[in-house]
Amino acid sequence: MTSASVNDIRKELHHLDSETLQALCLRLVKYKKENKELLGYLLFDAHDEPAYIEQVKEEIETLFKELTNRNLYLTKKILRKILRIVNKQIKYSGIPQTELALRIYFCQKIRKEKIPLDAGTQLYNLYQQQLKKIYTVLNKLPEDEQGDYTRSIETIS
Repeated sequence: MTSASVNDIRKELHHLDSETLQALCLRLVKYKKENKELLGYLLFDAHDEPAYIEQVKEEIETLFKELTNRNLYLTKKILRKILRIVNKQIKYSGIPQTELALRIYFCQKIRKEKIPLDAGTQLYNLYQQQLKKIYTVLNKLPEDEQGDYTRSIETIS
């Protein structure tokens, strides 16, 4: 069985009444945690992006508290876990400014915690990959917005 295209689904949803649409959304949310989180973002957080960014930063802050006095292996595992969460939140938002703010904050936290990036190639590569993603998104923004982020990026480069 093949799945319908997004365009076909959009056309079909256009014909449904709001009660049926609500029932479909609730049924969809029941099956995957990610669907539930995305719908939660769209309903409660999408209208206030700065508050959403601060909320995610607080979550990152609490996760970084797990890093105190850990060996290198556990540090790598925890950083990958934090990065998975950051990537998921970036995917929900889809806004380049949010992506930049969260990735820059993640890199700043790594610098602030004085995680030894030269101790292993995996940590170094993880950090460099984040810098590469930051520069990619930065180059897609208009020049006036790029200036706002360049000062923050210089501190982590």
